[in-house]
Amino acid sequence: MSSRRAGLVTTALVAAIALTACGGGTGATSNAEAAPAAPIAPAGGPLDLSGVCPATVVLQQDWQPEAEHGAMYSLVGPDYTVDANTKSVKGSLVTQGVDTGVDVEVRPGGPNVGFQPVPALMYLDDSIVLGAVNTDEAISSAASQPTVAVTSQITTSPQILMWDPATYPGMTTIRDVAAKGASAVTSGDVIPGLLESKGIIAASQSDTSYDGTPARFVSDPKIMQQGFATAEPYIYENEIAQWHRPIAFQRLADDGYSIYPEPLAVRADKLDALRPCLKKLVPIMQQAQIDYLKNPGPTNKLIVDLVNAYQTGWTYSAGVAAFSAKAQVEQGFVTNDPASGVFGKFDPARMQQIVGTFGPILKSKGTISAVPDPASLYTNEFIDPTIKMG
Repeated sequence: MSSRRAGLVTTALVAAIALTACGGGTGATSNAEAAPAAPIAPAGGPLDLSGVCPATVVLQQDWQPEAEHGAMYSLVGPDYTVDANTKSVKGSLVTQGVDTGVDVEVRPGGPNVGFQPVPALMYLDDSIVLGAVNTDEAISSAASQPTVAVTSQITTSPQILMWDPATYPGMTTIRDVAAKGASAVTSGDVIPGLLESKGIIAASQSDTSYDGTPARFVSDPKIMQQGFATAEPYIYENEIAQWHRPIAFQRLADDGYSIYPEPLAVRADKLDALRPCLKKLVPIMQQAQIDYLKNPGPTNKLIVDLVNAYQTGWTYSAGVAAFSAKAQVEQGFVTNDPASGVFGKFDPARMQQIVGTFGPILKSKGTISAVPDPASLYTNEFIDPTIKMG
């Protein structure tokens, strides 16, 4: 449902992470002595999470470490420990230069969790505080594993369909390329269902066999293929030896893929218990994304190191991390909420539109039996309205 890359593997070899081992055979490595500890947040202040949040705030992502998840990883303090067996990183939760008094643990998704959806993981593991749950996934899981989104991190989806500009010269839209008979290769039913409903592609052009590798696109440049504007343009031009030239693409958001990508959500049945924590944690998450994008370098280094440590076959370079952080801002994927001007806030009208668009698509595919109430999928209760991108 999340339409993530299934594990783009380039020809580069994965380097070993340069961390000092602490203990034999456990898969754990420590960075505790690499940097001085951050000062402790003033007791009872807005950045003091001790006593109101769990001792370890567990954050669950839906895919491998990458720059689109920068806000989560930016909270990991310099005393972190990496567990290459469980594929997790844990350290003091540090924000705005201070230690909040609790720890944070960031867990990747995808192959690390058997490709289980984040809502399923949240209902299996009670320790997860926040999970990254795409709005269409929240709709599909609302009946059995309901979640409530508490803040957006990326405003507009960077999902794209890409094509070869040499095969389709002058083409600038998905509709134009589809009119030439190109297949749309994706990894799920939602994107083709949307494009079919708008008359952009025919059902016969839908191919849901995308496996995340570049092999199909390189060998058959007549197809369109899903990807991310924050990754594939850089990867194909700079890291795919068999391609090494630009790709053309259009954002799926331009054709109605209006979901909130990977907003942070809690289990619906834990909302009340977590309310004291969320009052402080949500504004921290709002600010963390803004701060990360202003200075992505240190967090990007951690992300690349984690990818190398986890050794799952997923590769991720410093170059694509830097490209992604820049593209998130320059291409307008991370912005203040257009309706309110507040960063991380949900627009009720947009949520109504999202459910009105994707609920019927998911129902027609047999994924859901009833379309949920949009208001049940999110809350702006914990948003700090003073937090805005500059």
